[in-house]
Amino acid sequence: MTTPDAPHSPPLDEVERRRIGHLHPAGWRNPEPAARYHLVVIGAGPAGLAAAQAAAAAGARVALLERAQIGGTSLNTGCVPSKALIRTARLYADLRDAARYGASAPGETAPPDFARAMERVRRLRARLADDASAQRLAAAGVDLFFGEARFAGTDCVRVGDTMLRFAKALIATGARPNIPAIPGLAETGYLTHENVFDLTALPPRLLVIGGGPLGCELAQAFCRLGAKVTLVQDRPLFLPREERDAAQLLSDALARDGIAIRLNTRITAVQGRDGTRLVEMVSDNYRSSVEADAILTGIGHAANVEGLDLERAEVDCSPAAGVLVDDFLRTGNPRIYAAGDVCMEHKYTHAAVAAARIAVRNALFRGHERLSRLAIPWCTFTDPEIAHVGLYVREANRRGIPVKTYTVPMHEIDRAVTDGEQEGFAKIHVQDRSDRILGATVVARHAGEMINGITLAMESGLGLRGLERVIHAYPTQAEAIRAAADAYRVSRLTARVRARLARWLDRA
Repeated sequence: MTTPDAPHSPPLDEVERRRIGHLHPAGWRNPEPAARYHLVVIGAGPAGLAAAQAAAAAGARVALLERAQIGGTSLNTGCVPSKALIRTARLYADLRDAARYGASAPGETAPPDFARAMERVRRLRARLADDASAQRLAAAGVDLFFGEARFAGTDCVRVGDTMLRFAKALIATGARPNIPAIPGLAETGYLTHENVFDLTALPPRLLVIGGGPLGCELAQAFCRLGAKVTLVQDRPLFLPREERDAAQLLSDALARDGIAIRLNTRITAVQGRDGTRLVEMVSDNYRSSVEADAILTGIGHAANVEGLDLERAEVDCSPAAGVLVDDFLRTGNPRIYAAGDVCMEHKYTHAAVAAARIAVRNALFRGHERLSRLAIPWCTFTDPEIAHVGLYVREANRRGIPVKTYTVPMHEIDRAVTDGEQEGFAKIHVQDRSDRILGATVVARHAGEMINGITLAMESGLGLRGLERVIHAYPTQAEAIRAAADAYRVSRLTARVRARLARWLDRA
């Protein structure tokens, strides 16, 4: 459901026709099916595409089934359009803050051009659609079928009137937005990530429900593009999974941008009034209301399992977890695997792709790779960004693992100072009395780029001592990682070690 009175349907112009032509060509004719496929993949989002391409490259007969458009959420309604919009919003924020960089904004700063920003979003989305086009998949040897997929047994699936038999199958149908059960919300209309990027006009007053990654990212972007934004979160801090100091830095940044923040607040009802929405809420028994022209909800996802007839395939699922898999991504039916948002806790594009490749190796090549052994980073692309990989201290404590943390504030890093981006920190957790990296959190404007080096170290078994020996280009903000490793080295110089070094030097 969309906001009834806000323009939200993008023009079916050349850009949109090109995108749709790549992702679901008009007049596409499904191929004649093979007698039996090595792998049938249901869902052509990031996980499905990665699995189909990897299997086809290895010589397998592969069928890929998609009911809507290739690319899934990530390309069409998620990562790609949101990051394009965030980039434009960040530019406007920098222009308004030009004096801090010793510059003057060119003349009288014009208000943000939201329609032009959205045109850019759609143009970039169409450009990237070419990389995942139906034609490219067919050229790579993948049999692409459009239509609703339903299991017809433990080793076969039906697409329309066509039956496909398989040795192995992969369910990669993704997830959809959760819609909160708020009285009046459905009647008055709402936006989700599935349609917010179709807007052609900026809602003057936007209320965002949910302080997770999606809610925080889009609240900040729309605020910087000129909307009056209210962000409602029913918990005491945003990003409840992240470390408290990281979440607090983000809360402060959102407030500085001008977002009206309502923490520990629950929405009780939405009413239509004079063409707008009156949102009623309660916090600590204090009732208040806010008027909004549009409401965006972003409070999680539900797995897309309906209509697949999983019971015929002897595949179990649950409302909370989606398709149930083991650590090898195998369902209760040993022929069928699953990967991506339909079955995983971490609903990120890169996690879905990594899991899909594991599933292909396990399903087709007798692999024994475990999902739990992956070091999966993630990032919330606010300003500053918040990135994390591995364990949090609280998780290590629950497992009885002693932890030592090394923290470097970004204001101690030369490049962060020269960039005027001193807010944040790099924090690395190691197992006490060792240099084994357990996890890390980075809060910085480019945290998403910085976390990759730590992820590589963890995946390669490189400890903090080894990371300290890695030379970082100067000046870069990633030197914060090197500085944390330096702090580890200094901590190893105990009084006993210093005494030994002193005796050595005296003998020299």
